[in-house]
Amino acid sequence: MAISLQKGQKIDLSKKDGSQLTNILVGLGWKEVKQGGGLLGLFKQKVDVDIDASVIMVGADGKIINVKDDVIFFNHKDHSTGCIHHCGDNLVGGKMDGMEDSEQIKVDLKKVPQSIHRIIFVVNIYDCVKRKQHFGMVENAYIRIVDEGSKETIASYNLTEDYSGKTAMIVGEIYRSGSEWKFNAIGQPGYEPGIVDLVQKYA
Repeated sequence: MAISLQKGQKIDLSKKDGSQLTNILVGLGWKEVKQGGGLLGLFKQKVDVDIDASVIMVGADGKIINVKDDVIFFNHKDHSTGCIHHCGDNLVGGKMDGMEDSEQIKVDLKKVPQSIHRIIFVVNIYDCVKRKQHFGMVENAYIRIVDEGSKETIASYNLTEDYSGKTAMIVGEIYRSGSEWKFNAIGQPGYEPGIVDLVQKYA
């Protein structure tokens, strides 16, 4: 049974038998809130919000080692080592075709370079300034960790706070703890309008 995480909670990435997970699918999901419109705002309609999920990989000092390789997003879907694969950009929210999540990222922990200590999962709203959009227009946001071998969800974290006015978020991270890997549910919102601005936090 999947563990439902609280903000700031950390767990070991291990299988039921106690062995370390190696191949992981990280699923991120969300749904747009229906906005009022028409006469007196009585008729509500869904407004498409294009949220981009990305990965930022950092060393022991918390800094990006190689920006061209260690930032995975819709225009750079694969790390050169094959340790990270972004499954594609969802432009309108909800579930992507053939997926249980809005966006998915695959991680092979065996291939992660020893120099990488944290794999950070972030989301931001594309073109949020021009479109005047923010995370208050999104609901049912979550991140989940899936064992690719068994296809079982190991843990999930639902982001339940009010994120009105926020345009970016550090959702969670996978990090080294000695010879093992752990997951940290972060849920830290921010105002960064794009992936470039998020990357600057770790430059």
